[in-house]
Amino acid sequence: MSIEQYAIRGGRAGRERLRLISRVLRPQTLALFHSAGVGEGMTCLDMGCGGGDASFELAVVVGPNGRVLGIDIDNEKLAIARDEARAKGLDNVEFRNANAMHEADETGSFDFTFARQLLCHVPDPARVLREMITFASPGGLVAVDDVDFSGYFCHPPCPAFDRYLSLLRQTMHARGGNADIGPEIPGLLIAAGLENVEMRVVQAAATQGEIKLVQPITMDNITEAVVADGLANAREVKEISDELYAYAGDPETVMSMPRHIQAWGRIPRD
Repeated sequence: MSIEQYAIRGGRAGRERLRLISRVLRPQTLALFHSAGVGEGMTCLDMGCGGGDASFELAVVVGPNGRVLGIDIDNEKLAIARDEARAKGLDNVEFRNANAMHEADETGSFDFTFARQLLCHVPDPARVLREMITFASPGGLVAVDDVDFSGYFCHPPCPAFDRYLSLLRQTMHARGGNADIGPEIPGLLIAAGLENVEMRVVQAAATQGEIKLVQPITMDNITEAVVADGLANAREVKEISDELYAYAGDPETVMSMPRHIQAWGRIPRD
């Protein structure tokens, strides 16, 4: 997958959206690390790391004796992540362009490989998962956290919310993604040969706060893709975004994040 195929705006503007989403997802991400067994001194790979938020969390969990490598295709986001790592004093985290992984001998190097909201954007998630597995050591852990848009909801009904979901689904599909991949994840891990696969379903929802801002901000960040694909014009997108911001600002409305499926398993030692 190239950065041009990605449905959602990248670079510095896209980084701010990812920062917001990471704050919202932080509790469930840390819970996944704990359940999967990530601990002090482990080596970790964060695949499709974006701006590095999950990589930073992993760096804290594994401590100074551990190592975290975040990889992504967006060099602008990676540059921001490196600056933020220095500002946070995290010396045990490194960020690298995804293609550079193939230039280094990292096969079998990691105790834990992880991907959050990556497989939903790629045309061949099974291949990406196999690649994640090649970087894991024998007996190592592999974990995936991804979305199921069919579980998205708001209350009361909001036509702009429904239109937003439709447009996001279509832009992702046009680029080879799958907004409902979540329930497939455990089966993909089992089919890839992982052992002791476990899963859980998590979903954030709220009447106020940052959870409700994710939707209008994401609408803003898919404007270029929606217009380029001829799904709506800029004026229509702006109207949807304005309605979503108004809906999000109403404390009597409920808005959710997508339903997330988390699954993890272990690489056989033999």
